[in-house]
Amino acid sequence: MIGFSGRSNRPLGRCNGVDVASVLLVKRQVFPRQNSKSPMPVDVTPQEQFYSALASEIPPRIEALTQCRSTSEMRNHPAYRAIATLVEQSLATAHVADFRKAGAPALQRYRILAWNIERGTQFDAQLEAFRSHPYLKTCDVLLLTEADAGMARSGNRMVAELLARELGMAQVFAPCYIALGKGSGVERHAEGENTLGLHGNAILSRYPLSDVRLIPLDNGVDKMAHREKRLGRQAAVSARIDFPNLSVRAVSVHLDAQSTQRHRCEQMRTVLDAIPVDLPVILGGDWNTSTYDSSHAFRAILGFWLRVMMGVDHVIRNHYLHPESRFERGLFELLRERGFEYDRSNQMGEHTICYDVCDPRATGSLREWVPEWCFAFIRWALRHHDGRCPMKLDWFASRGLHVESPVVIHDLREGLAEPMSDHDAVGVDILAADGGV
Repeated sequence: MIGFSGRSNRPLGRCNGVDVASVLLVKRQVFPRQNSKSPMPVDVTPQEQFYSALASEIPPRIEALTQCRSTSEMRNHPAYRAIATLVEQSLATAHVADFRKAGAPALQRYRILAWNIERGTQFDAQLEAFRSHPYLKTCDVLLLTEADAGMARSGNRMVAELLARELGMAQVFAPCYIALGKGSGVERHAEGENTLGLHGNAILSRYPLSDVRLIPLDNGVDKMAHREKRLGRQAAVSARIDFPNLSVRAVSVHLDAQSTQRHRCEQMRTVLDAIPVDLPVILGGDWNTSTYDSSHAFRAILGFWLRVMMGVDHVIRNHYLHPESRFERGLFELLRERGFEYDRSNQMGEHTICYDVCDPRATGSLREWVPEWCFAFIRWALRHHDGRCPMKLDWFASRGLHVESPVVIHDLREGLAEPMSDHDAVGVDILAADGGV
């Protein structure tokens, strides 16, 4: 039950029914001066103005907003109406930054990584892995999900931008939520307070990014009806990446964990509807293919007992590791209908997360919506598996590309005293020879 020194305000067109022409696209290119280690000074950008406004306008209203028990109640509250425009514009603004100092070379193959970085709470270790890990240091494009910006739990860092700056990459960050608290589970005990409270998804690239599009997704559950109260909705982010000998559209996608299987499929449909057909596509991220209807605790509990009756070993082997076979079949059939493949882009049947019933990081959030007595039954069901349950939640899909060598990278999590994330990273190579534009 596991649940920037040029700027451009160039119109982006219309995406998924949202008028993105009004969305501010902020670019920052930072190149060191000659004989100087300091970047050239830049003026305050519209995105930074949003950040400043959020930092001053949200905190005084948090107490009132957290008393709201639904999004509908919140929207009618005077505290929210006073900041509604700021919230909506902030969450509709893509933050694009370019910290590349030189052009990257043409290659015969380009390496793409998708990783749910679990907020960036282990930022220092993650940055070191991107610099020195045998696989991660060779990656050309990073599709990151769960990236914080000004959250206490991740040291109030701008996680995606700081990674891009340190790695010398271009990046686009898509804010999804404004958190009204520090998070869920053990995150509630993080030191300090949020400075911005933003959380979202990102694309980082060693090659130029353009034609950025935000793709807002309907929420699986009311984010104001739970203990972890948030303003906003999940959003995928896509961008054109121009390699010297190949152009592709890359999409970073995080589907809702607290949702039904059908809702996750419909979220993916929204993403696919918004992707232009002019380029080959690589789409990756955390799709939360848990096999569960996690829209409500009662439904999740019923689903758990169904799987116990089916046989725990059988369900792990044939469903948790192969969600495409039955419970999440609609999502994968939709991908095929739209011309995407996933078999060659993934290590099929290989887990990308391992739920550990004894790990407070894993159980803390679950305990906020599932009754405590459920955990005794989960421990019992996993008694022959040391209390651990592998699942496949992280995926790639591609269209119009020759893909090779999919991997799941376990050593960023397994065997470490402090795992870098609760998810494994997944990688795949795309070949320039087939599908260049």
